[in-house]
Amino acid sequence: MRDVRLTHDVGLKALTWLHAHRDGFRLEPAAEAGGSFLERFKPVGELALICKVLFREGVAGSRQAELARQLLDHAWREVLDGGRALVVGQRREPLSPVPFETYVPFRELGYGEPELERAIRINHRLGSWAALEVSPVRRLGVCTFERRYGMTPSTPLPEAAARTWLARTPEPWTVEGHIGYDITHTVFHLTDWGESPRGLPDEVADYLALWLPVWLDDWTDLRRWDLLGELLVVDACLPYPSLDEAAWTALAGAQSPDGSMPVSGADGEAADGSDGGNEAFDLLYHPTLVAAFASALATSRAMSGLAPERA
Repeated sequence: MRDVRLTHDVGLKALTWLHAHRDGFRLEPAAEAGGSFLERFKPVGELALICKVLFREGVAGSRQAELARQLLDHAWREVLDGGRALVVGQRREPLSPVPFETYVPFRELGYGEPELERAIRINHRLGSWAALEVSPVRRLGVCTFERRYGMTPSTPLPEAAARTWLARTPEPWTVEGHIGYDITHTVFHLTDWGESPRGLPDEVADYLALWLPVWLDDWTDLRRWDLLGELLVVDACLPYPSLDEAAWTALAGAQSPDGSMPVSGADGEAADGSDGGNEAFDLLYHPTLVAAFASALATSRAMSGLAPERA
């Protein structure tokens, strides 16, 4: 990557859009009586995770850091009602890991809700919590969040990691959309969202170093910006990231002038966020968050002097 300004500017623009549309992070009032209440926690938890990465990597300028802190305060106070909404969610579905997963990055950033913490400790002791049937990558995520919280993982981490698709290093040409997302999240969990690249087993890191450039080319050609952004995060999580200039140039070119990032070319034409409505936000927030995430890690790696070639 010759110009670190490209990666940095993608993140600044993305965070600016997220801040301008922060009211899109919401819990639908109508969801109180339905089953979608906990689903609305996901964007808020992802926001906290990405802001934590921004602060951790230390590459955010003063404006970017200010926007991130304001977003976190808004999400905690206005959306989560100071954590009370998470208590409601945990009471409603005691075995759901969603309130717990949403809470962990906020807790790491200094926010707290004692009643929720008591519920988490009680639920974690239930055999049903560990027996809950989820996908292998989701189980790995729950276990890593348990470890970060200070609890013994309900499944030993090596065992949970071994059950994932990526741990088996299968035929690389079989990767398609949902497998791609499983790959990226396996890497996120094993590296603590980019903090510990050495968390990847050597054989997995070698497999990714070999095949990730091919996948980056494929998803660039397909204009799947959401998954391309996640794969660029994976690249930045490797011990020797490539910081692929062609992929980054394509991602930056797909970003709208207002800072939002479409899921794909077609999605960007269908909703560019100009109406400011909830439907547009729900379509655009995730790829825009991913762009901010990828920017923070890639900028940090570039400024740390990591060579684009393997040593």
